[in-house]
Amino acid sequence: MACLLLTTLSPTAQAAVSDISATQISLPVVHSGEVARYKRVVALANGSAEIVAALGFKNILVGRDVASTMPELKAIPIDESAMQVSAEAVLGQHPDLVFIDSNTSPATALSTLRAAKVKLVMVPSAFTLADIDAKESVIAQTLGTPKAGRALEAQVTSLTAPKTKIRVAFLYLRGTASIYLIGGPGSGADSILQAEGFVDVGAANLKNPFNALTAEELIKLQPDVLLLMTKGLVSVGGISGLVQIPGIAQTQAGQHHRVVTVDDSLLLSFGPRTIPMARQLRPLIIAASKL
Repeated sequence: MACLLLTTLSPTAQAAVSDISATQISLPVVHSGEVARYKRVVALANGSAEIVAALGFKNILVGRDVASTMPELKAIPIDESAMQVSAEAVLGQHPDLVFIDSNTSPATALSTLRAAKVKLVMVPSAFTLADIDAKESVIAQTLGTPKAGRALEAQVTSLTAPKTKIRVAFLYLRGTASIYLIGGPGSGADSILQAEGFVDVGAANLKNPFNALTAEELIKLQPDVLLLMTKGLVSVGGISGLVQIPGIAQTQAGQHHRVVTVDDSLLLSFGPRTIPMARQLRPLIIAASKL
């Protein structure tokens, strides 16, 4: 169950903020009976360590990227410092395969790995539900485990939900850096909300994946529920700070504190835990809309 955080509204009313933490969503693991063709894998591509583990081969992981924070991977060393790959750390793990993506850097580290004859495989990035299949397929095919890949990919097509009229706005907030954005078409959250049967008001009315959050725009959109990342809400001072942002208190969502948060490492991860997370998200948004 998602944990419930209570915030005082007034002496006679309370608002509930529902939060989905990373520890609440278990990693779905398939067991195909196949044997991976590689024995020592470093997964530096965003989310690739989760996919390797979900395919049933956590035992071959010897290194991971800093964003792979799920508890099941805690014992696997992180090969990055300040989002920069340490070639020395990777080489020290004697990998026979390294998964990378377009964001894996610095280039000098990758050059060092190539010079050492380490096999590097590029994994496509995923920004929508539809992208997950390709990402998981590349990893499964590389490992030589197509049956496991097909079993894992089948979970994506299992997400279906009836349409509702609930209007949701995804806000990307980093108050400490003065970043206040409304998600639009291509934010990533839009694919999840739409698959869950909700109306993503930003995706329906704005032009860019992320748009400046202004009072005028938010009042015009009039969302019923606000979807945020957990640290995003914390960065603006929680609910009390959120409603001080111009425009928030002039929406139904702001007035009734209809807010749902999801762990930062989970909401837009687009990997094996995305579907289980989405299944928990739907009832929380529906419940929030009734506050």
